[in-house]
Amino acid sequence: MRRLLVANRGEIARRIFATCRRLGIDTVAVHSDADADAPFVRDADLAVALGGAAPAESYLRADAIIAAARATGADAIHPGYGFLSEDAGFAAAVAAAGLRWIGPSPETIEAMGSKLRARELMAAAGVPVLPGGRIAEDVGDDDLRAQADAVGFPLLVKASAGGGGRGMRLVEDPAALAGAVASARHEAASAFGDGTVFLERYVTRPRHVEVQILGDLHGTVSALPERDCSIQRRHQKLIEESPAPAIGDDVRTVLADAAHKAAGALGYVSAGTVEFVLADGGGGRDADPAVFFLEVNTRLQVEHPVTELVTGLDLVELQLRIAEGEPLPAAAIDPPARGHAIEARLVAEDPAAGWLPQTGLVEQFGFAGADGRALRIDSGVEPGSVVSPHYDSMLAKVIVHAPTRDAAIRRLADALRRAELAGPRTARDLLVRTLESPSFRNVTHDTQLLDGDALADLAAPLVTGEPLRWAAAAAALAL
Repeated sequence: MRRLLVANRGEIARRIFATCRRLGIDTVAVHSDADADAPFVRDADLAVALGGAAPAESYLRADAIIAAARATGADAIHPGYGFLSEDAGFAAAVAAAGLRWIGPSPETIEAMGSKLRARELMAAAGVPVLPGGRIAEDVGDDDLRAQADAVGFPLLVKASAGGGGRGMRLVEDPAALAGAVASARHEAASAFGDGTVFLERYVTRPRHVEVQILGDLHGTVSALPERDCSIQRRHQKLIEESPAPAIGDDVRTVLADAAHKAAGALGYVSAGTVEFVLADGGGGRDADPAVFFLEVNTRLQVEHPVTELVTGLDLVELQLRIAEGEPLPAAAIDPPARGHAIEARLVAEDPAAGWLPQTGLVEQFGFAGADGRALRIDSGVEPGSVVSPHYDSMLAKVIVHAPTRDAAIRRLADALRRAELAGPRTARDLLVRTLESPSFRNVTHDTQLLDGDALADLAAPLVTGEPLRWAAAAAALAL
């Protein structure tokens, strides 16, 4: 591989470019008009303007991206995550253009793009799935109610296509079932062009745990240490850690075995993630949790750095080597976790004001002591950058590694608290308070922590920076 185009932007483009520089691979950035002066564009060896500002005018233009690869002499395309990363048609078009696709096959992407097909494939492979099933298009009310009773209430009506919570309805009252199905179908058809929905048992107070998988072209698959991603806001992850805390070795074995079965059933190649919910126990409760399949993400995940820090592996490098036909090295096959890593997503949103997106000039942005391992910052912005309303609100991923979970929590909270941030309001204070909360420290939290009454207290502003120093000075003078 001589030259790689990254069909993405921001921090993930910069992160991929960093590995390419180390490996001696030339890089190509593609960018919208709004990103013309962005740091990731300057990081690349070559850059091609796609035009426009909205994703539909730029990062979602598969034809323009492939044309940019040809024009610059790129021989491979890495999709990053988001945008076209899980678009089977784009993956197939890249291959048809004679370029290497850095990811799983179009067939795998297509199979896992349908949540319903994915759960059926996983069930056939022996991966544990929640009770549920397909809803026929012409199902009558009596048959629908009988199917729901067999699943059990509460339950979810879920869209087979898409994600982000659209086409999903929680049903606790059987009388609301038919209306929820109709509403979910309508929303799914509008959002994804596919109104197929299915029923699935709803897990109350779940934890969200996932396993990074790798597969090479020689049939070897690997399950890396699991990650806990239970700190979420409306299905969007905010804090992730590895290994998952407060689970026993038996549960860890079940997770790894299920991930192996999933990867094997798909003939998985490249990096991906098998996601699970943990139900009925765990998280500081008395009983070990039951493990149930959720979905497979056929791309590199936002939270991949925590896995890199506990294994010492570079997942992007492994993706590139796999695409070139190299076998997985021994160090990447079912490695143990060393120490503990935690990642916090620093987003330009105001949790105390209904999570309103924040935009504008980044005046200050700095983290003292970042060394790439004990404290690693993956960011798409720097002082002078402008946060646009057109794209994801994440400014940076702040990742730490330490010998123990307690030490990692302290290190991450301290790094966030001391960060020099000025410009758009961020969720920094919420992240610090969540990390230092008894729920997180004692692992009694679940995926609903930030959707409940606790949010108001956790989102309260911290006293940081100059006000903190003034308060300390005033206290000293009062003695």
